[in-house]
Amino acid sequence: MLSLFRRKRQKPSPPLTVNVAEGYLPIESAHSLLAAEHRRQLLDRIWQYTALSHAQFTQLYLNPIHRYAEQVQQLPASETHHHAYLGGMLDHGLELVACSLKLRQSYLLPTGAAPEDQAAQTDAWSAGIAYGALLHDIGKIAVDLLVERQDGRLWHPWQGPLDQPYRFRYIKGRDYHLHRAAAGLVYTQILDRPILDWLSGFPSLWASLLYVLAGQYERAGVLGELVIQADRVSTAQNIGGNPSKALQAPIHSLQHHLISGLRHLVQHELKLNQPGAAGWLTQDALWLVSKTVTDKLRAYLLSQSIEGIPSSNIAVFDELQSHGLVETTPEGKAIWTALVALGSWQQNFTFLRIQPALIWGNEDRPEAFSGTVSIAVDDHPTDAPTPAPAPKAGGTGSHQNQSLEVPMAMEDADYLGTLLDMFEMGETDVRNTTSQNALEISNPTSDNPGQVFLNWVKAGIQSHNLIINDSKAKVHTVEGTVFLVTPGLFQRYVREFPGISQGADQEIEDWCWVQKQFEKLKVHKKRENGLNIWTCQIQGPRKKAKLKGYLIRKPELIFKTVPTDNPFLVLNAE
Repeated sequence: MLSLFRRKRQKPSPPLTVNVAEGYLPIESAHSLLAAEHRRQLLDRIWQYTALSHAQFTQLYLNPIHRYAEQVQQLPASETHHHAYLGGMLDHGLELVACSLKLRQSYLLPTGAAPEDQAAQTDAWSAGIAYGALLHDIGKIAVDLLVERQDGRLWHPWQGPLDQPYRFRYIKGRDYHLHRAAAGLVYTQILDRPILDWLSGFPSLWASLLYVLAGQYERAGVLGELVIQADRVSTAQNIGGNPSKALQAPIHSLQHHLISGLRHLVQHELKLNQPGAAGWLTQDALWLVSKTVTDKLRAYLLSQSIEGIPSSNIAVFDELQSHGLVETTPEGKAIWTALVALGSWQQNFTFLRIQPALIWGNEDRPEAFSGTVSIAVDDHPTDAPTPAPAPKAGGTGSHQNQSLEVPMAMEDADYLGTLLDMFEMGETDVRNTTSQNALEISNPTSDNPGQVFLNWVKAGIQSHNLIINDSKAKVHTVEGTVFLVTPGLFQRYVREFPGISQGADQEIEDWCWVQKQFEKLKVHKKRENGLNIWTCQIQGPRKKAKLKGYLIRKPELIFKTVPTDNPFLVLNAE
């Protein structure tokens, strides 16, 4: 599979037959644009996640991606924020598709449907999520940029792909939210009629995708959330941020609601960068006045009828800090003290300090504060002036310049390896998520094989190598705890580690030996009659069966946040 794009590598495009004037970019074919090594790696990764045949992958993914590449050419994804270089829009789109498909693996869609219906719609939902991710910023090329052909005529994306060398500039004073509503001008250029006909046959998916393409993410359910999360991964990695804990927040968790609430307040209600404001944005941080913003955050979440909101600001500070949503002081506290100064005006505040990438996940952030933020250390302020904005690559650094500009191309793609690693969601760092004396999975023959098995389960779920709550899953959530299916889960483990028992008990099979080692941990809940194995009844609309397995007494041994119970499983009481 990984060799597809290497094996099918296209010959280099022939030399341009037109004279490209200085300052204009040449038109490139989709094959030429996608031939870059980092883009071929992303295409390989996307194909892995779809698990489709070559013909199916070409029809559902590769053809739309080629049309997308022809449309965006070498346009950047933003002027001065993320992917602000030649080809940035194409890179950002591919990264979002790969990441959204990786995140999608932990969801059963459509939510609440029978397992057999979810299985039948797997490919459609995966494709719909990928299209939403690919096209979420496509409206930018219609309303944020002024693109001029070499003959002097303006180009608009609804006219079809560019047909001659071009140059561009960003429109001064543009509406930074308009691009969300402008995708409808372009997406039919990317998704052809057979694809749209196919997607329209799945009402729930179709509605969610249309809401995303209209910029109404709050109505797009899981599909909208996956696109937003994927966008945060791509954006944060490109600009050097690392809000990785926040990116993994389950949809209905308190962590998710805190993120959504902060984004809403900052983007729609709070004043920034002026006397009387509730926050100041510098180049490397967003400083939010702690009491004002936390009061508004609690009030907003309560107005949305969200349950479980802490009743005090101190409790909110603890939640924000424990989830990694705010940066902590050198002393490990959530609250910073700093002096804000602009000209002759200055004032001390207590702040929450937040990574800007957490708030502006898929759009340009406002201009940075032109004054200074001085952090107080031992009650003596240490001057920390706000850095001047870096000159725009390839431009003059002045927003007053109305000449058509061409930013520099990305010099390398070294960050791609880190980005791809982020897709694995913690698979390779089990030691960071277990206790200090936990044993590594790479040493399954250690003195505590039961703990190693449990580590393997936890790491497999975090990396999505073990699926949960699926019709074929061996791990489920039932009545707020974890149900490990036996013998299936133990048999899979010994397939990965053949000969695991090393002949310790030749009278039983290896998987039975692992099961006994697991029981020695005493982390499972026994039935009233003293037996270890519980039974779950599968109650699907057209299917009934039983599963046997272990119940984990403390689900936090497996999950940081326990997912919603599998609605098709009922635990038998006897």
